[in-house]
Amino acid sequence: MAKIRVGRVGEQIKKELSQIIQSELKDPRIGFITVTGVEVTNDFSHAKVFLSVLGSDEQRDETLKALARSSGFLRSELGKRIQMRKIPTLIFKFDASIDYGSKIESLLHKINEENPSV
Repeated sequence: MAKIRVGRVGEQIKKELSQIIQSELKDPRIGFITVTGVEVTNDFSHAKVFLSVLGSDEQRDETLKALARSSGFLRSELGKRIQMRKIPTLIFKFDASIDYGSKIESLLHKINEENPSV
């Protein structure tokens, strides 16, 4: 039962954070971001926020640093939107799964071009 609640809270945080980052965060260092997932600890003290960032490695690093600096604002905005006793500490992580998938797709495309009969 507790796992279901943790999952629901994670999904709610994901939805709200996406909206806050897109509409209310005005930091020029933050590029185009997609919140791909949120993992909340069982005691709701921490939330790992997984992000996909469009751009170079340098832009990704700048975006993660800017979000880390904005975490206080993001937590206070979450507090206004989500009814919880305590808003979890936000930990931002880069989600490399989209890049990995793109790399695999391009490799498969390259193999198909080299071996059209397969």
